[in-house]
Amino acid sequence: MATTQIDSSPPSLPDNFESLQPDAQTTLNKPSPDRLGMPFDRRLLLATFTSFTCGTTLGYLSTSRLAALRFRAENAHRLPISQPGWYLYHKSKNYYKLKHGITAGLRSGFYLAAWASIFFIVEESIDVFRGTWRAGRSLTEMEGVSELDMKKVDTGVQRSRDFLSSTVAGMVTGGVWSAWNKFPVVTAARTIRLGLVAGLGYGLAQDALTWARGKAGVANDEESWIYRGAKNRRKVEDPVEEVKLKE
Repeated sequence: MATTQIDSSPPSLPDNFESLQPDAQTTLNKPSPDRLGMPFDRRLLLATFTSFTCGTTLGYLSTSRLAALRFRAENAHRLPISQPGWYLYHKSKNYYKLKHGITAGLRSGFYLAAWASIFFIVEESIDVFRGTWRAGRSLTEMEGVSELDMKKVDTGVQRSRDFLSSTVAGMVTGGVWSAWNKFPVVTAARTIRLGLVAGLGYGLAQDALTWARGKAGVANDEESWIYRGAKNRRKVEDPVEEVKLKE
């Protein structure tokens, strides 16, 4: 009866395996050019989730407190006179608070998440527009993005991720907010100015974080958790290291 032999030799490596290692190391150590070190979709998802959580929490706390005061005012003329009555009174008040607080909290969360998404979308759109402008797009020759050199477009977008786009995004969001609520001219101007200051502060904070990451060498520091995590992951994916771990 024929027996099947199992090949226990380690897997073969490509001929250019050694030449690929420096490129992989360079890619690993290269810091991310995106804002906050995250791509746009992840940054938008994180901002939406954070703003939704904050809006829901603040809306629930504020509305539930007002609902409790309203319940107390509406039932001030028929306060209970016994211990079971007070128990039912507070139980009914808690249900009243939950009913109005959860509804208003979810509404505030969705509302705040929508406006935060508008800010981040406008910010990314301005980055892309400035990047295509740096790549050769002009008013006289409105070329499509597909007609431009994609390397120049990527480089231009990376160079355009600064506080200027955040400031303009804050102004645009303040203007849209004023138009949505139909503010008068004086109130709209004050709201746009507030959006400008908030966008400028947020943009400078992002630039400071990017400068600090590059100055501290986060992507090149062997003691950082980013480098150690990627290094350990590469060891597991490396065929030679995987065979050594099995032995």
